[in-house]
Order: sequence, then C-alpha cells, then structure tokens
Amino acid sequence: MQKNTIIDPYLSLENLVEIAKDPAHKIRLSGKAFARVARSRALLADFVKKGRTIYGVNTGMGGFVNWLVPREASEELQMNLINGVATNVGAYFSDMEVRAIILARICSLAKGNSAISAENLKKLIAIFNAGIIPCIPQKGSLGASGDLGPLACIALVGAGLWKARYKGVMMSAKDALGKAGLKPMKLNFKEGLALVNGTSAMVGLASLIIYDMERLLSLYDCVSALTLETLKAERKPFDPRVHALKPHVGQQITARNIFNILKDSKMISEEDAVARSLQKKRTGTLAQYSRHIESAYSLRCTPQILGPIRDSAKYVARIIGSELNSSNDNPLVVPEHGDVFHNGHFHGQYVAMAMDQLAISITTLSNLSDRRIDRFMDEHNSNGLPPFLSTNPGLRFGLMGGQFMVTSLAAENRSLCVPLSIQTLPSTGDFQDIVSMGLIAARRAKEIFENVKYIIAFEMICACQAADFRGVHLLSSKTRHLYEAVRSSVPFYEKDRYMTEDLEKLHTLIFEMI
Repeated sequence: MQKNTIIDPYLSLENLVEIAKDPAHKIRLSGKAFARVARSRALLADFVKKGRTIYGVNTGMGGFVNWLVPREASEELQMNLINGVATNVGAYFSDMEVRAIILARICSLAKGNSAISAENLKKLIAIFNAGIIPCIPQKGSLGASGDLGPLACIALVGAGLWKARYKGVMMSAKDALGKAGLKPMKLNFKEGLALVNGTSAMVGLASLIIYDMERLLSLYDCVSALTLETLKAERKPFDPRVHALKPHVGQQITARNIFNILKDSKMISEEDAVARSLQKKRTGTLAQYSRHIESAYSLRCTPQILGPIRDSAKYVARIIGSELNSSNDNPLVVPEHGDVFHNGHFHGQYVAMAMDQLAISITTLSNLSDRRIDRFMDEHNSNGLPPFLSTNPGLRFGLMGGQFMVTSLAAENRSLCVPLSIQTLPSTGDFQDIVSMGLIAARRAKEIFENVKYIIAFEMICACQAADFRGVHLLSSKTRHLYEAVRSSVPFYEKDRYMTEDLEKLHTLIFEMI
C-alpha cells in the first residue's frame, strides 16, 4: 500500500529514513506550508522591484560577490550558478541516499524562508514522488556554502539537465522528466541559490547513519549479553543498583538492558557463587586459581564503554534533527520580519563535528568487539573454550581466520578517525576561508559503520560457536533468540570452511535486525 506523508514542514529523523527507504512513499506539503513559501517569494519580489541589493539575486556569488548583476540577467545568473558548481566526482550515491538528500532539501525549503517559488518547489516534490533519482557524485563538497556540488546535481535535473536514474535506468534528465510527465523548472532570481545553498546532502546521509547506529546499539546489548554468557563473565557488575551510583544515562540504560536480558540465563556466572567457590579453596597460603572474581574490562566495563557511545549517538541525533528542520541557506527572506538576512546558515560545522564524534563512537564500538573476539580466540582467556573455537585444534584452524579480518577492519576504523571538521582549507579567492568538510565526515562515518557491522558479525559467530560448546539450552531466552537468528544463516563450524559468505550474510542480517 502506498504511503503518504504531509510535511508541515517539520520532519523527524525517523520520518525521513522511513520515506527514504521506501521508493513507493510519497510526500506533499500542507497548504499552510505553501502559503508561507509564497509569502517569502512575494517579499523577495518586492525587494527586487525596489532595487534592494541582495546577494545572489542582483550580485555575483562566491568569489564574484563584489559584482553587481542587472535584473534582466537573473535567470542566466541562476543557471550559471547550478552549472558552475556541479563539479563533484566519484561514485554516485545510492537511490536511498539521494532520496534522503532531496527530502532534506525539500524540508528546508518548506520552512518558507528561502524565497523559492511555490511552482518550482512543487516540481521538486513531483520529481521526488516520481522516483527520479539525480546522479550525485559523492566527492567534492566543502560543506561550507552548503553542499553546492551535490545539490547542484538535483537542481540541474530539475531544470532538465545532467542525468538521472528512472525506474532503474540511467538516462538524461530531460528524458527522465519527460517519461514521468514533468516539465523542467525555469529558475528566476535566487532560485538556483535556494536549491544548492544548504547542508541537505550531509544531513540526508547523516540521518541514515545515525538512525541505523541507534538501532545497532540496541542489538548490541543482546550481542553483549550473549558474549558475556559464553565467556562465563559475571552478571552482578550490571546490577542497576550499582549503576545508580554513577548517573550517566547511557551507562545506566546499557547496564539495565544487559542485566534484564541475562535474568533467566543458566550459563552466566554469578559472582557470589564464584566467591563462595574461591572461599572454599582458601588454605591460608598464597595460591593461584583459574577462576577470577572479576572479568576483564571488555566484559565487565561494557556499560561504561557502551554508555558514552549511546549518549553520543543521542547527541548526534539531536544535532542532525535540528539541522534537518532548519532554514539553512543564504540569504534568508523571512516573511514575519519583512526583511532579508545575509547569514551563514549554510555552514556545516554542526554536522561535521557531530559526524566526527559519531566516527569516534563507532570506532570505540569496534575496539570493544575486537577485544572480546580476542578472548574467544585465546584459550588462556576464554574460561575453558578450545583455542580459536576449533573442533580439532592443531589440525583445524577453527575461527582463526576471521580474526584477521576483524583486526584489519578495527585498525582501518582507527585510521579513519582523524577529525574532518578541522581540515579546513581556504577556497574561492579566500571568500570561503573556513569550511566544514561535513559531507566528507558523513561519508567517512558511513564507511566506519559498515566496517563495524562486519566486526560485530564475527563476534556473533564466535559467541554462537561458544554457545554450542557450552550448551545452547543454558542461554537466556533473549540470547537464545539471537543465537537462533544467527544459526538460521550460519551453521556451526564443525570443520573449516571459508567464512566470507557467512560474514556477508550476517552483515545483511544485522541490517535487517536493526
């Protein structure tokens, strides 16, 4: 059944992702939103009539900011802008990513402060609803005057130029519009600038990443519980009573979730029982035993590590949600104030810094998973599991090879964590003299996120292999459900087999589970 969403004009991250992921989902603006758009456009028209000097309307742009442009050249100026800044290179964004980007732009324009005409905004919405996907190369945005290059590709397609995918086939934008029964936009004063001058590309991509990241963290609580069980860690360190003494919200949520998941586990160790066992072994002389009263940090400190990751994700989601629901171009023509404001709302520093923080958080998650995996591999640290979880150690390699991949991706994620929000270089005749690199930061966070899903996939393989050695019937009801989901795609490693296909299956399964 076709879904429809009215943008009025607020849009939540959840709404954006739901719509972007469903090509059949259509959108429309309320009459109230269109009325505001019309008022902004009328106010700009009045300013133009009175001869007011406004950036990008009757002046040049960027490095040509000090040039005055006659009114009769307004259409040519806007077309020159969208052609001149469409310089991105590299592979194209996916259909879902492009839908998220267009939707973010529509949401911003629908605020009614950008002075785009209602007619052209309707055409942009029609392009989205028709399933026309502009081809947007991923590399080349400074994220300072907004995402000029990526958004210019959308504007060009709206004007019948460049190229797009329509019903899975790449073709000229003119043909795509024609097949969809749409007419090209005709841009007048300020409209090219309204279409390309904003943070919508980085926001669209960031929205998809943070949405999936928050859901991955919920899944990872259960993965953590399964790992804790199969490595015979203790449950008591997750008791909410002790975490009430350190009032970090993310830490408390994580501890409570894991504690509850493990409540009916017969495999998890109980600290009090371990303490009693050790007490019985006391002879009054110095002695060493194989059991520990405490587990290693990668197990026991899970709430203290996942907690800040969870809190950071909440912060990032708030930042991206605010940016999504902003007027983020320049200049802004604000009807209630009856004025035009030259501003810097197009600057993507908020998004760039949030994506840098998310990259660090995801990499921290990969570090945690990597250390747990190493405990599964090492017979000295696994509380009785065979080395490398092999059924015939020495002759068979077990899961040794999977750790090669994990170590490599964990190292790669660390190397990708150099902050991008500080990598400013001056450009445009020193007019854009400090830039955000926000879209690069979002693309980089996506790459790290894809890597961590492979790492977690292997942790799940290890934990399920260990559960088979320990006794699956001893698992908690919730971790048993996770075990069965993994086993529906990946069987027990009775003998050595190549793991790539299993890892790809679980990488996809994780995406479906979140």
